[in-house]
Amino acid sequence: MTIRLAEEHDAEAISATLRAAFAEFKTRYTPAAFSVTTPTTDQVAERFAEGPIWIAELADTIVGTVATVPQGTELHIRSMAVRPGARGSGIGARLLNTVEAFAAGHRYRRLLLNTAPFLLAAVQLYERHGFRYTGEQPDLFGTQLLTMAKEVRTD
Repeated sequence: MTIRLAEEHDAEAISATLRAAFAEFKTRYTPAAFSVTTPTTDQVAERFAEGPIWIAELADTIVGTVATVPQGTELHIRSMAVRPGARGSGIGARLLNTVEAFAAGHRYRRLLLNTAPFLLAAVQLYERHGFRYTGEQPDLFGTQLLTMAKEVRTD
């Protein structure tokens, strides 16, 4: 498995990966929240201007992805997903490690993310990687989210 920076020609595969990863949770989201969580190919392509996107590839197939958006001294993580058939093999952890190394190398002080409380495996992964709840509970078009944060070590 390799992790690399995504390129614009990867947008369609990234969109498909997000749809596949979140499909089993579709009924837990409002329709609008699910639509935002699973952006179209064109919407993913637009995100390349907002910050780096990484993909995990296994045998030339994209099996995971994560995107980031710089916000001052913080780096916001979004659209982290691993295809169901590839879960449990450490891909999510490697994607998080890649983002954290990028953040440290670019002097970001904190990583932030929003997640749905029903995404139990993702929440547990974030907790194992040192993310903690901030107490914020943003609403994504009627779907409750939780905000988690982690200080970035730059030493």
